[in-house]
Amino acid sequence: MDWDNARIFLAIYRAGTLRGAAALLQIDQATAGRRLAALERSLDARLFLRTPSGYVPTAAGELAYAAAHRMEQAADQLQRQMQGLDHRLSGTVRVAASETVSAFYVMEAVRRLHAQHPDIRISLTAAIQLSNLTRREADLAIRNVRPDSPDLIYRHLARREVGLYASRAYVEAHGEPRPGTAFAGHRLVAYQQSVLPGWSDTFCGEPTGNGHIALEANSGLMLIEAVAAGLGIGEVPTHMARRYPGLVRLWPQRTESYELWLVMHGDLHRTARVRAVADAIVDVFEAEGE
Repeated sequence: MDWDNARIFLAIYRAGTLRGAAALLQIDQATAGRRLAALERSLDARLFLRTPSGYVPTAAGELAYAAAHRMEQAADQLQRQMQGLDHRLSGTVRVAASETVSAFYVMEAVRRLHAQHPDIRISLTAAIQLSNLTRREADLAIRNVRPDSPDLIYRHLARREVGLYASRAYVEAHGEPRPGTAFAGHRLVAYQQSVLPGWSDTFCGEPTGNGHIALEANSGLMLIEAVAAGLGIGEVPTHMARRYPGLVRLWPQRTESYELWLVMHGDLHRTARVRAVADAIVDVFEAEGE
């Protein structure tokens, strides 16, 4: 099985469409189709049923996926191990973090890093969704869940708190909500259910059932901006709220806490450029204190 063709087959299997696979691999759709056809000819088997809703794997496709997945794991492991022997302080390091963590921490870490190691390039993916470190979607990730995979190593970065906030203009216009009313008569700003299911059911322990969701977003940074713009009440990390002087904290006795972890694959622990980026991130968090 040709690895280049197998790589495209895996992308089609995971995306369910040629267009989705092409987007994942940053190739054109016609190339993905040609590579799939070449793989099917070489195996003398039909790997997908072409349906109106997408590509559905056949029994042969399921068998091919198992074999191709093992090839992918071996290729990724080899690349990680080779990177682990790399002592150069240059090259690309892929970092994954949420938009808020990227804006409030990673940018400062990159600034400090480039003061010492200007030849290291950072490729930053700012999203809520978790990147797969084993499949090399990122070299380093900052997560709010401690990983349980034995292949990953991690370091605790910080414990942070979330509070309830509104803009000063909102409070002047609508007043503060009363505890125990489930935000009756108030507008709320929340994550989209498709991004974080159930997140908006309570804010700092208060049910939100009587409130009106005025805006849903898929970005923590946009949520903070929406609250600061007076669109409604929302949960904001307390250390980030300090940068918005127009915000008013509601019910300061109520908080929710979360942890942040720096995670990398064990094979990359000794790669010089990855280690340098990790150290810069740790330094930024330590400078703010736990």
